[in-house]
Amino acid sequence: MLQESLLVNSSDSQGNLEPVITVRNLNHYFGADSLRKQVLFDINLEINAGEIVIMTGPSGSGKTTLLTLLGGLRSAQEGSLKILGQEICGANKRKLTVLRRQIGYIFQAHNLMTFLTAKENVRMSLELHDEYLNENMDAKAIAMLETVGLGERVNYYPEKLSGGQKQRVAIARALVSHPKIVLADEPTAALDKKSGRDVVELMQKLAKEQGCTILLVTHDNRILDIADRIIYMEDGILKSDGVDIATTMH
Repeated sequence: MLQESLLVNSSDSQGNLEPVITVRNLNHYFGADSLRKQVLFDINLEINAGEIVIMTGPSGSGKTTLLTLLGGLRSAQEGSLKILGQEICGANKRKLTVLRRQIGYIFQAHNLMTFLTAKENVRMSLELHDEYLNENMDAKAIAMLETVGLGERVNYYPEKLSGGQKQRVAIARALVSHPKIVLADEPTAALDKKSGRDVVELMQKLAKEQGCTILLVTHDNRILDIADRIIYMEDGILKSDGVDIATTMH
């Protein structure tokens, strides 16, 4: 039922051409006074419901900074940044906290709690949402782990899992609460070719099933073909939006 309503909502969004992410004239700075340095320059970007967008570009180009702003992990400073219809430029911590509950995060280092089992790591994501508190969260966590192919590993601690399996737990944790947006920062960087491919195809499949939007930062040219669109960052500037895959892979 939740999945159906989510799909209805996202198709409504597409019908009304209401992007889930809208960035206008966004600038961002690190440091203060004489040490103040501009790191993002006049970023303009729209991402629609259900889209899979890959952001690529050289190291130090501002990709991760932009991703953390879009995820409400830090507050935007100048311009306009609307996430799910909410303006978050200059937002306070409370507003950013509420926003973060609607977003799933997948990081390069999977960031699992080492003292929790796979099931407990996934369940932890559900515990942040009041609507799940009266439901069987263990059952939901197990079902999600089965979906990502880890049904036999639900009670394993991270140290007993391979790199690819840990990243699958991270995907399960990010998607179990049916977020509207998933942000992934170099999710394949620590994985071999096959594991990396499996992980992004799994993300793609689950996101399409749930109707959620994915923005994925990567240097991995082997996975660019899963994207609906590729955006290219360089020196804090959004150089191109919708780059042809072959151009990016040269």
